[in-house]
Amino acid sequence: MNFDEYQKLAKKTAVYREAIGDLLKKPELFYLYSALGLAGETGEVVEKVKKLLRDKKGIVDETSREEIIKEMGDVLWYLAMLAEELKVPFSKVAEANIEKLNSRKDRGTVLGKGDNR
Repeated sequence: MNFDEYQKLAKKTAVYREAIGDLLKKPELFYLYSALGLAGETGEVVEKVKKLLRDKKGIVDETSREEIIKEMGDVLWYLAMLAEELKVPFSKVAEANIEKLNSRKDRGTVLGKGDNR
């Protein structure tokens, strides 16, 4: 499955527009829900990793791996929906990121500081 196929399938499970439509009033603000969800789910991934460090000395067993994969899937869903709300194909997000990283590598700035390096 490619990113655009994922985005299309993920969109079919998105019910937040109906749930928050009255609150936000403007469809152009629906991206806020996706961005906030992304932050929350990213925190859940980090929480799983933190507990691995605390409770299992950082050792990843199969149960922990599956739990993290589930949370990573939620992160992926919110990324896809954020791309959808910004009217950009999810594949373009991935392509743009690889281009940016390759450019930084070529210029020796991967380890630099700041967004525009």
